[in-house]
Amino acid sequence: MLIEFFLTLKRYKVPVTLRELLDLLGALEQNVVFASWDDFYSLTRIVMVKDEAHYDRFDRAFAHYFKGVQALDLFNEDIPAEWLRKELEKRLSAEEKAQMATLGGLDKLLETLQERLKEQKKRHQGGSKWIGTGGTSPFGAYGDNPEGMRIGQDGNRNFSAVKVWDKREFKNLSNDETLSTRNVQMALRKLRRFARTGAAEELDINATIGSTAKNAGLLDLQMIAERHNAVKVLMFFDVGGSMDGHIQQMEQLFSAVQAEFKHLKYYYFHNCVYEGVWEDNARRQNLTSIHEIKRTYGKDYKCIFVGDATMGPYEITYPGGSVEHWNEQTGEYWMTMLTRYFTHSVWLNPQPMQIWRYHHSIQIMQHIMQDKMYPMTVDGLGAAMASLLKK
Repeated sequence: MLIEFFLTLKRYKVPVTLRELLDLLGALEQNVVFASWDDFYSLTRIVMVKDEAHYDRFDRAFAHYFKGVQALDLFNEDIPAEWLRKELEKRLSAEEKAQMATLGGLDKLLETLQERLKEQKKRHQGGSKWIGTGGTSPFGAYGDNPEGMRIGQDGNRNFSAVKVWDKREFKNLSNDETLSTRNVQMALRKLRRFARTGAAEELDINATIGSTAKNAGLLDLQMIAERHNAVKVLMFFDVGGSMDGHIQQMEQLFSAVQAEFKHLKYYYFHNCVYEGVWEDNARRQNLTSIHEIKRTYGKDYKCIFVGDATMGPYEITYPGGSVEHWNEQTGEYWMTMLTRYFTHSVWLNPQPMQIWRYHHSIQIMQHIMQDKMYPMTVDGLGAAMASLLKK
């Protein structure tokens, strides 16, 4: 029964709603999938999951629900409405209940669901469609398909069902996983903003169709300027010392931002930003002053600091606190100057968030950043990008 599968997805924290369940039943009613367990799995995932970051949770829920199934009455019409109501009200969040109200309320959705289940109960006998009896469908009963899943049949006839969900090919996309180059890019896309610039050299299909129609069918090509990423990003990377343990993550992040942003400039620092930063680690003496940074880059640049913020607290709060040179002004002074100058700035920290409270230096840096410090996970990077986009 898909109702229980729907509730299983919610238990695994896949953000599904009754709208997705109704869409899935509608797709099955239209025979979208044919004689393939893989297709059923893919269809279910496409309809029920709207963010690929939840694919791993979906796979685990799918495996939990369908593992070892011997018989499944998928479209049992005798579903008590009161049971459905209690289960859904218990598991739906306040936000989901509000969304449900815009769709006509719970009563309307339950009525539609019961109608769909009754329609499915009347599906065909035999054949190779996805649901039925005595045919070659992998989702029927008393039939034969080498990749079959028995539905509403007493006992097992061929023991031939297969499972594809256990592969968990999207394991690395879980939101609480540390970053890989691919899911870094996925999160960074939230920051992208495009602008039309340059010569008109790209075909505008919609405008061309409209103009041609107005021109009595005579082709009238309309061109538009190419789209470019208009976001300007300035990054400061902490290097050396305790950051050596995070080199792989830094390389992945660096590779991703170079691929995503056209307007990108980056500098390096060690532990804390002081009066100068550098572009080449092999020539660290060639410093660019913070005053020069302010003269060169406008306030509209999105400023991103990347580092573990793990150091002696005095390196941030005292003159001469730097372990590499004598700094007349504190690191806090220079960090505050940058965060006040740039309209939007965040700090990405590769240290696990649960240990931040044990490092006094991290707490100091969080205060300087006005709590805009985020962990280097998919969720953390997504939250950082959202912060940079706030007006």
